[in-house]
Amino acid sequence: MVMRTLFLQAPSFDGYDGGAGSRYQAKREIKSFWYPTWLAQPAALVEGSKLIDAPAHDLSFDDIKHEAAQRDLVVIHTSTPGFKQDVRVAGMLKELNPNLKVGFIGATVAVDAAWAMANAPTVDFVARNEFDFTILDVAKDIPLADIKGISFRNSEGVVIHNEDREVLMDMDSLPFVSPIYKRDLVMENYFIGYLKHPYVSFYTGRGCKSRCTFCLWPQTVGGHNYRTRSVGHVIEEVKYVLKAFPQMQELFFDDDTLTDNRPRVEELARELGKLGVTWSCNAKANVPYETLKIMRDNGLRLLLVGYESGNQQILHNIKKGLLIETAKQFAKDCRALGIKIHGTFIMGLPGETKDTIQETIAYAKEVNPHTIQVSLAAPYPGTFLYKQAIENGWFDGTDHLVADGGGQIAQLTYPHLASDEIFEAVAEFYKKFYFRPSKVGAIVAEMATSPTMMKRRLREGVEFFDFLKNRNTEAA
Repeated sequence: MVMRTLFLQAPSFDGYDGGAGSRYQAKREIKSFWYPTWLAQPAALVEGSKLIDAPAHDLSFDDIKHEAAQRDLVVIHTSTPGFKQDVRVAGMLKELNPNLKVGFIGATVAVDAAWAMANAPTVDFVARNEFDFTILDVAKDIPLADIKGISFRNSEGVVIHNEDREVLMDMDSLPFVSPIYKRDLVMENYFIGYLKHPYVSFYTGRGCKSRCTFCLWPQTVGGHNYRTRSVGHVIEEVKYVLKAFPQMQELFFDDDTLTDNRPRVEELARELGKLGVTWSCNAKANVPYETLKIMRDNGLRLLLVGYESGNQQILHNIKKGLLIETAKQFAKDCRALGIKIHGTFIMGLPGETKDTIQETIAYAKEVNPHTIQVSLAAPYPGTFLYKQAIENGWFDGTDHLVADGGGQIAQLTYPHLASDEIFEAVAEFYKKFYFRPSKVGAIVAEMATSPTMMKRRLREGVEFFDFLKNRNTEAA
């Protein structure tokens, strides 16, 4: 018998993407919600399970509390910014049903299971690292003492750390996540500013060979070995998505860097081309023209690219493995091929100064992505950046990554650059990039393409200006 299992992204801040899919667990400048793929994957393994993504569906605790009486097991995806709120939700569910077994998954518990158990007294167990089949074992009601990859509280209240589970290599052994989206989620509730709406996203593999010091998933859960599903397995899920979600406008592959394996991405692109799919993916700014052309010719519309900084030394400091000149040529090639780029940048990385901030803004204007995202350097526990911040005394004294309302804060401060200066640089970056005649003109032209795009960009514009207006208040 399988336990009656609920997979939960718990209610949290209004508009906050808590971490079941988001790489930066915070409220964004415009409404953004990623699919909770990390929850949907084990949900697909557990027969009769249910997935609730409360933030994306605007659900409060009162909206979900009835589930406590209907379930034997609740699995909550948590993150460093949302941990305290998730612990609170776990406690309230336990009050309603003391027999309920509650477990946490996610990067923050994978990094320090002992800390997590000590600070979550009502949680029965946490699943470390990759947790798909670990959670399946729990749902089968196998004794916790016999399950690899978990830390649990025994009957005496003592925390036991079982041996690690082996890294999953056969990615085709995982079932599709998209049927769980279809069963439990409302796809129209998922918005990403640079993707067509509505969209669907899922992974074709896990892990990233790059060593970026700030990046959360490869250093905590996914690892640096890029393990992939077979192209045939991916295409079968794409075919399912096309039938199940006829309203889908774009498919996004959420692998950390889909272009890490160029022969595979070329093969995948050719198969996608046969299906007539419009698709996008994460990429490093070093993909050669020939590969980009194959991707473009077979339905690629947009690449999500982490430029991070326009200063070469900072890129070396964070082990980005990317040369500025290579990235500039990549941008030119994408422009020539008509591939749109959503570029991401980070303020406050090690080596940042007032001058490098301006250098990065100028660089962003030069490579000129279609849209950008500017984030604050976030020292998540488990990352090399976090270790550096501890060793060098870079923390500004706070113990969290978001403000009370869920917006990002600048948690790092340097002798030559204070955290408030880093924080203010984000708004300056956005203004200098978007408030240019050429960029304003491009946005207006895009709005003129359809009434739907007009309505969407106007909504996003209101959210963006509210973001600029309110961020100083939220950080105070």
